[in-house]
This record gives sequence, structure tokens and C-alpha cells, in this order.
Amino acid sequence: MYVRKEAVLSSQIEGTQSSLNDLLEAEANIMSAHRPLDVDEVLNYVNAMKYGINRLTELPFSIRLIKEIHARLLEGVRGAEREPGEVRRSQNWIGPGGCTLTEATFVPPSPFELAQALSDLEKFVHAEGAMPALVKIGLIHAQFETIHPFLDGNGRIGRLLISFLLFESKILLKPVLYLSHYFKQHRQRYYDLLQNIRDNGDWETWLKFFLTAVSEVSLEATETARQIVALREHHRRRIVASFGRATANALTVLESLYSHPIITVNNIATMTGVSFTAANNLMSRFVEEKILVEATGQSRNRQFRYSDYINLFASR
Repeated sequence: MYVRKEAVLSSQIEGTQSSLNDLLEAEANIMSAHRPLDVDEVLNYVNAMKYGINRLTELPFSIRLIKEIHARLLEGVRGAEREPGEVRRSQNWIGPGGCTLTEATFVPPSPFELAQALSDLEKFVHAEGAMPALVKIGLIHAQFETIHPFLDGNGRIGRLLISFLLFESKILLKPVLYLSHYFKQHRQRYYDLLQNIRDNGDWETWLKFFLTAVSEVSLEATETARQIVALREHHRRRIVASFGRATANALTVLESLYSHPIITVNNIATMTGVSFTAANNLMSRFVEEKILVEATGQSRNRQFRYSDYINLFASR
């Protein structure tokens, strides 16, 4: 869920409209006429994050890895025609919508300079030294955004890099820091401070902003984790006290909800090995105990939400 939250917020910074609930419903194949079409972009972000974390166990952080992640981020969505997985071969620029090159707020390096700029960035990532890891990661993010090596998706890739670098440096064992929450809250300042580096070389103010983001989001993510543990234990106790002979299967279902908080009766039947009727009865117990709520309002093909858990993320 931390990954999903980061995916939603990072994508929203770039203008998508999809919410965490939209993402969860899309993953659960709940059909909705009101769901934003850009939810596939958020799904791609989740997949790119998971792919990158797994890939880092066998391949060190590198430009090659960045390109692989970029290809997955833009696969089949907006920007798919803009050379996914390939460093740009034409000039791009940053500025108000519809502006020309001469009207741009910032013009990144030319395509002829990209190879050297990316090579230098990769060397800096792997350079030994006494620089604190969080400071180094803040510098890398800002420099990547300044290089802007792709025709589309640079902001999202740059924020993904933060998670990957925290993971590779073993500061985090799981990608549970949704920094895009802070960046979205302070979106204009985020953009302004990155631009201030380019215009005035002011790295210090950017680093203060970045480290404040890490500090505040870390505290929030930790509090969320405490609430998850408390919720889990509360619902475990309720199941043990109330579900009788179905307790073991109910606890199996409960554990699965922390990965997939929207579930069907068929899901329960598959994971527990019981009949559809028994799974339906078990689901009814979950609803009676107000652990799950029905999400579709239909009599067939029903989906059930673990709302208490989802709300820990959706409300923040």
C-alpha cells in the first residue's frame, strides 16, 4: 500500500486524476464508468517500482536500469509514442503549456551532451566518500531532473530513483517512504527550488527542503505502520473470539487483505481451499463483524473492501 500511495501521488504531481481508490478498483477489475482513464499510468508506476526493486537484487543502479524502468513506466499509456526506455535524441524543454523553446523556463542539456551527463551521474552514484547518504540522494534527484534525459516521464522516474537509492543503500528494506506526498503538498516550491539550483546554484535550500520532506514523511509513514499493526491485532482478536471453527481460514483471509484489500468470494475459496458456499458464509461473517464492506452494490460479482485499512492511506 505504501508503493500504491507513492504511485498515486507521484502521478498526480504530473497531472493524473486517479486516486488510491481508483487504483485499487482497477487492480481488482471492478468496472466503473467514472474511473479516470489515466489509472493505467498509476498501475505502470506500481509495476515499475516493483520491477526496479527486484532488479536491484541482481543489477547495480545504472543508466541501463533507469532505461528499463522508463520502458515499463510508459508502456501502453500516455507518452508511449515518445521512445520509452530510450534516452532522447531531440531537444526538450520545461515551461508553461504550449511554450516554445525560446519561451521555456529551463532548457535541459542537448542530446549530444546526455551521454556524458548520465555517465557522470552514474559515477557519482557509485563514488565512495563520507557524504551522508540522504544528502547524496537529494543531489542525485535534483541532477537527474536537470538532465531530463527522456522525452516524457522524467519527474516520475526521478522520484522512483529516490526509492531505489534508499533501497540499494539499505536505508530502507522496503519502499515505504512516499515522499511524493510532501512534494505534492508543496508542488510549486518543489519546482521552484529545483529551478533555483539551475539559475543560482542554490543547492543548500533544495537540500533543506528535501531533508525536511524525508523527516516529515518518515514520521507519518511510521505512524501509519503503528496503526496498521494495531488494526491487524484488533481484527485478529475479533476473529479468534467470534469465528469458531472458521478461525484459521479467517486469519488466512485477513493476512491476504494487507496485500490485496479488495477481495471476492472466489478469492477466499481459492486461498482457503473451501467450497464457494463455505467461502460465501465466511465472507458474510466478515461483513457481520464490520471488517469488510461490500463495494459494488450488486447482487452478483460482488467485491468487498477492507475499508479500515485502505482509509489509513486514503485519508493522508
